[in-house]
Amino acid sequence: MASLAFFFVLIFSTFLSSQANNLHRTQDESFTSILVSQNGLDFVKDLLVNEAISSIIPLQLPATIEKSARIPFLGNVHMVISNVTIYKIDVLASYVKLGNSGIAIVASGTTCNLTMNWHYSYSSWLVPIEISDGGRASVEGMEVGLTLGLENHEGTLKLSLLESGCYVKEITIKLDGGASWLYQGMINAFEEQIGSAVESAITNKLKDGILKLDSFLQSLPKEIPVDDNASLNVSFVENPQLSSSSIEFDINGLFTDGKTVQPVSNHYRQASQPSVFCIDQSKMLGISLDEAVFNSASALYYDAEFMEWIVDKVPDQALLNTAGWRFIIPQLYKKYPNDDMNLNISLSSPPVIRISEHNIGASVYADVIIDVVEGSQVIPVACISLVIRGTGSVKIMGNNLGGSVKLDDLAMSLKWSKIGNLRMYLIQPVMWTLVQTVGIPYANSYLGKGFPLPIIHGFTLQNAEIIFSSSQVTVCSNVSYSESDDLNQVPIHIK
Repeated sequence: MASLAFFFVLIFSTFLSSQANNLHRTQDESFTSILVSQNGLDFVKDLLVNEAISSIIPLQLPATIEKSARIPFLGNVHMVISNVTIYKIDVLASYVKLGNSGIAIVASGTTCNLTMNWHYSYSSWLVPIEISDGGRASVEGMEVGLTLGLENHEGTLKLSLLESGCYVKEITIKLDGGASWLYQGMINAFEEQIGSAVESAITNKLKDGILKLDSFLQSLPKEIPVDDNASLNVSFVENPQLSSSSIEFDINGLFTDGKTVQPVSNHYRQASQPSVFCIDQSKMLGISLDEAVFNSASALYYDAEFMEWIVDKVPDQALLNTAGWRFIIPQLYKKYPNDDMNLNISLSSPPVIRISEHNIGASVYADVIIDVVEGSQVIPVACISLVIRGTGSVKIMGNNLGGSVKLDDLAMSLKWSKIGNLRMYLIQPVMWTLVQTVGIPYANSYLGKGFPLPIIHGFTLQNAEIIFSSSQVTVCSNVSYSESDDLNQVPIHIK
C-alpha cells in the first residue's frame, strides 16, 4: 500500500510540475507581434524631434561667459555675456536609421536663435566706463545625433542612450544698442565659447529627455483591461528585432483574468512567433495576432462560467410553450399541455477558433436542456447536444478589433431524455431557428464591441486593412497622433 501511495504521489507531482512549466512557457511566449515600418519610424521620429524642440525651448545656458583683453587707447577691457537663451530651433532635415548597434536619430541643418545680454567695462584716465546692452545670435548648420538602445526588461521596454553629440558648424552674433557697431568685432571673439555652451546645453537636455522617455516606456501597463473580468497581457517577450527598415516587438498577447494565465493547448499552439506581413509596405504599423489569442479569450470566459444562459424570451414566443412543440415532440405536449418552457444553454467546452487564409471559423459545442415550467417548478425533460459551426468576419473600430459571426452548419444529437425518444430531424429546424434568431444576434452584440489592440495612448489607427493567413490575422494601418485623443476603449460585457 505504501509503494502504491508513493506511485500516485509521484504521478500527481509530475502532473503539477508539467502544468506549472506550461504556464511559465505560456507567459514567456509571444502570440502577438507588432512591426513598425520605416514610414512608421519616420512618423515617430518626427514626433520625437518636435517634442524635443518644445521641451528644450526656451533654454537658458547656465554659464556666464567672460573675457578680458588689452585694447590700445582703452587699456584693459572686461567683456561679459550673460543670460544667453535659446528661444527658437528649426530642423531642416532629420532621419532615423536602424542597425545592430541600436537606433540612430540624426537632425542636420539645424538652426538655433539666441538672445543675450552683454556689457563691457574699462577704466579711462578720467572715470571707469561701463557699456551694456543686448544682442542676438544665430547658430547655423548645427548637427544633433543620438543612438538609442532598446531592450526587454522584465516585460517592459528599457531605453538607453548609447551615444549622443551636438556639433555647431557656424555661429553669427549681432549686437543691438547705440554703440554696438563699435564692439561687434570684439564680441565675435565669444563665438567659440557660445557655440560650445550651446552644444553642451543641448546634449544635456537630450540626455534628460531620454531618461524621461525611458521612464514613460517602463511605466506602460503590462495588461490592458478589456472588461471587468479580462485583460490583455501585453508584456514584451524577448528583445525587439531590428532590421534595416523596421523594428518588431513581440508581446504575449493572451487574455488573462489578472490572476491566472490561460494555458494554450499544444493543439492550438503556433509553430513559431507570428510574422507580420503587410501587402501595402507603405503602412506604418502591422499587428499580427495568432489564433491562440482568440482561443485564450474563449477559454477564459468559459472557465469563468460566463457561457451559460437561460432563454425564456425569443422572437417567436410560441416556441417556448409546449403547444408550439405538439407536432414536433407530441409526448412533451401530452405530458405537459400548454406549459411554458425555458432553454437552459451551456457550453460543454470552450469555443474553438480557427483562422485560415480566407476567414475565421468557429466551432461551438453546447448542451441545450429543455425545461418545462409548472408554477414555480422547473422540470428538465431532455438534453440535446449541439455542434454549431460559423464563419466570422473582423473589422476595425477605432483601436478595437471587433467582428461578427454567421451560422454555417448545425449538428445535433440527443444526450438524454425523460420523455422517450425524440425525432431529431423534426427538432433540427427549430433549433436552427433558435440559434439563428437568438444565439447569433446575442454573440454579435458582444463581438461587435471588440477588444483593444495594443496601441499606446494618443495614437489612433487610420485606413486599416485586415489580412488573413494560416492561423493569424494581421492588421496593417497608418496612425495619427493627438494628445487630446480619447482612446478609452469600449469594453466587452459578458454575463
